[in-house]
Amino acid sequence: MKSLVRWGATLGLIGSTLLGTVFVGNVPVLALTEQQVKEKLDSVPVYLITNSQGLPLSRPLPQGNNGQKSTGSVTGVYLSRQEAQSFIKELQNVKGKDPKMEEVVKSLQVTAVPLGVIYQQLQQTKNQPNRLLFAFKPVDTEVKGAMDLLRQSGQQVNQFKSVPVFAVRFSPEQGYVPIQLKADNQQLIPLFLSKQDAQGLLTQVKSKYPKADIQVIDVDGVIKTLQDKNDNWLSQVVLVPSPESREYIKTLPREGNKPATPAGGNKPAATPKRP
Repeated sequence: MKSLVRWGATLGLIGSTLLGTVFVGNVPVLALTEQQVKEKLDSVPVYLITNSQGLPLSRPLPQGNNGQKSTGSVTGVYLSRQEAQSFIKELQNVKGKDPKMEEVVKSLQVTAVPLGVIYQQLQQTKNQPNRLLFAFKPVDTEVKGAMDLLRQSGQQVNQFKSVPVFAVRFSPEQGYVPIQLKADNQQLIPLFLSKQDAQGLLTQVKSKYPKADIQVIDVDGVIKTLQDKNDNWLSQVVLVPSPESREYIKTLPREGNKPATPAGGNKPAATPKRP
């Protein structure tokens, strides 16, 4: 979890925006490496349900269409720690469990891991037939918020199958709104896991940029873009976890047993920049 703790310091500075333009240079760049993609994903904690040995609670995959027995398994990956805890409580409240299952359920716990670890595991085992797959369980309110935004933009959507990500644009035809850290003037392009956070950024820029809006993308699309595209601005991308997860990051001990730097606090150390 050290990667989450390190990001706690950065996230504590990401609360207000710097209005500017996204730099697009002519210098050739390469797509991000697998390690660089992992490091960007590491800023987001996700939550697994594990047993007392720390192994994820999983179930076998169903048989394929040809009737062959699957050798893989799948486990749930929650974007909300509270929702993962609620699922454990539901299992514990089920009546009529046999003694062995009762003992297993009693030992279940929520374990947080960086999203980058899940990505790395998938990359390392993608050619293994018996690999562990991960079924992402996004927050229901974020899915609803994403679908509402898509409908407002004229799209017809009945479901959203992935984890929604929210990005603020100067307009549908222009680039993403960057923020800037006061400490080193570093510009970052935030991709939010919370519609509420994206709405806060949009509110700040709307008066100056009336066409500014929130674009809905999904985490699969973000990962594919980071892997495949050769654009300068991708090095500036930072994934911002939800307010719930930022509160969780604040509880993690710092290296050297120092208290965690507040993440996403009320008084971020950033100041608006004039475009």
